[in-house]
Amino acid sequence: MTKEEARSILQEMTKGESLLRHARSVELVMEAYGQHLGEDPEEWAVTGMLHDADYEAWPEDHPNRIVKMMQEKGEEKIAHAISAHYTKWGVSYDTQLDKGLLACDELTGFIIACCQVRPDGVIGLTPKSVKKKLKQKSFAAKVERDEIQAGVDLLGVDLTEHIQFIINVLHENREELKIG
Repeated sequence: MTKEEARSILQEMTKGESLLRHARSVELVMEAYGQHLGEDPEEWAVTGMLHDADYEAWPEDHPNRIVKMMQEKGEEKIAHAISAHYTKWGVSYDTQLDKGLLACDELTGFIIACCQVRPDGVIGLTPKSVKKKLKQKSFAAKVERDEIQAGVDLLGVDLTEHIQFIINVLHENREELKIG
């Protein structure tokens, strides 16, 4: 599946600006990680873009609708990764793509939240300040810290380096994402 095809699906299913920005930010981070790990960056980008595509319209059925659509289009690997992007769903983590989406989804959203409370957004943001906010349970309280840790552990990356990688991608795209 191409990014253009995926974007069309996303725009059909998702209208909210916040969720569209989340989809775009995770897409960018996943694409960069795919490239970094020697995987297919377009496949990683599409997975990041579509992982929450059905959430706005069908929150009670998320992610079943987008997973089924991907399966019907023959995108089994993408479908599996999307079905596994929350550990409490009990889906296995078989590929780097599965692990990468889990590792990037919650943390990218959390880092964006950190940017939103800073006057300069992502500019000057450090892993140290993100980790400090992670310890503050009242900040972005809906973000499940155990999901972030599970993703980091499964992907086998250092938390500080992982945060810095995501910050770098967000910094490169800060104007588009409106975060600094």
